[in-house]
Amino acid sequence: MILFVLECLRSPWRERQPDIRTMFTIRVGKTHTTSRWNLLRWFLQAALVLILLVVVLVVLLQLYSNPSKALTRDRSVSSQMSSTRSDGTCLMKKSCPYDHYSFFLQSGAANVVPPKICINNNLIVGSVLNNAGVGINIVALNGKTGEVLNTDHFDMYGGDVETLIKFLKSIETGSVVLMVSYDDPATKLNDEARKLIADLGSSAIQTLGFRDTWVFVGGKGTSVKSSVEKHVKNDQASNKYDQWPELVQLEGCIPKYLD
Repeated sequence: MILFVLECLRSPWRERQPDIRTMFTIRVGKTHTTSRWNLLRWFLQAALVLILLVVVLVVLLQLYSNPSKALTRDRSVSSQMSSTRSDGTCLMKKSCPYDHYSFFLQSGAANVVPPKICINNNLIVGSVLNNAGVGINIVALNGKTGEVLNTDHFDMYGGDVETLIKFLKSIETGSVVLMVSYDDPATKLNDEARKLIADLGSSAIQTLGFRDTWVFVGGKGTSVKSSVEKHVKNDQASNKYDQWPELVQLEGCIPKYLD
């Protein structure tokens, strides 16, 4: 009887005691789950950092790739025109009859080499004289004596076309007018400015466009349109200097105006 009671008392105690092996198994399972989660979280963080680094690298490449290309293009243009840049005088010499004036015109080359205007083998507009500028460069001569009456240049990209119009209207009748382009001669041109230049004898002025190269000799008061003119359109497919066409040159003799 006593043995039976003792057995009954021990049985509930056994049921209440947890199995040590079961407890150990549970703890091990939780440890493995936590480790896997930490490893996954580490991989996600590493992937996020890698993605951010790639994005930053792409942005930096986009920011700095174009300036590098532009610098390469500028160096290429400069090297192509090194011989032109080094000469600050009139490249060609022209002998004309006594009743004529010789002239030599050279447009600017891209936005690197300034233009030139020479009269009777003398440089009137050029980089060494520090009087050439972007846009349209103009020299007005006395048609009888060949005396230089006025020189100026007008920025036709960022400047005011009204200053050009004022200059064109001030040219005296009987004057010879010479014009050369540099960089962009046309963006700000309006109908009034184009007509005033057309009245001097230019045909190309009506189609002169952004970054075209152009040289022209005309006169105020002449009844016949001048054929002393060269014009090259800005065309990406055929441009010599990437975003600019080749420079143009023109030389010849201008007859003096006679009474």
